[in-house]
Amino acid sequence: MVNVIPPRSGTAFELRAGERLKIIDPQGEQVADLVAFNRHDFAEVLSNGRTFDYLSKIFLGVGDPIYSNRSRVMFNIVEDTVGRHDFLLTPCSADTFRIIYGHQHPHRGCLGNLAEALKPYGIETDGIPTAFNVFMNVPIDGKTGELSVKPPLSRAGDHILIQARMDLLIGLTACSAEQSNNFAFKPIHYEILAAS
Repeated sequence: MVNVIPPRSGTAFELRAGERLKIIDPQGEQVADLVAFNRHDFAEVLSNGRTFDYLSKIFLGVGDPIYSNRSRVMFNIVEDTVGRHDFLLTPCSADTFRIIYGHQHPHRGCLGNLAEALKPYGIETDGIPTAFNVFMNVPIDGKTGELSVKPPLSRAGDHILIQARMDLLIGLTACSAEQSNNFAFKPIHYEILAAS
């Protein structure tokens, strides 16, 4: 069954070890922020730093494992029709919109949406790690290290498929940041598939 995350919102759900999660961009150029927790111990979380350490790269794709802060594999990327995602930038927040965009009455952003979705599980805002930003396109200048946020490379129907290697709690959004989504906000679709 295909589930829909409306524009600028988020959800949380459980993913059992072996199950697969298919994240779909139904219209194109829409980012989805993904965070993951060990379902049995929420102190074990997705870690970009550990993942970068062990893979020696920052652009991730098919076959790559994504590690936790305890150096265990949380999930693997099984399929990827886009090939460019970001694991550097934190979920956008009200402060993002205030500091970067100058909004006087900012949207709560992905961080706020994740916090609301994860609250029933007892996870506080400060416990939310850096997200794996599915479909987000963040080129890096090879000389200066400067980051830039460009429109996603995803087109309508593109997807990424991950497979859980432990029981997980997933937080997932349809990103709220203007730059990240080429200044248009669209839904994200996802499916939970049985173990292959």
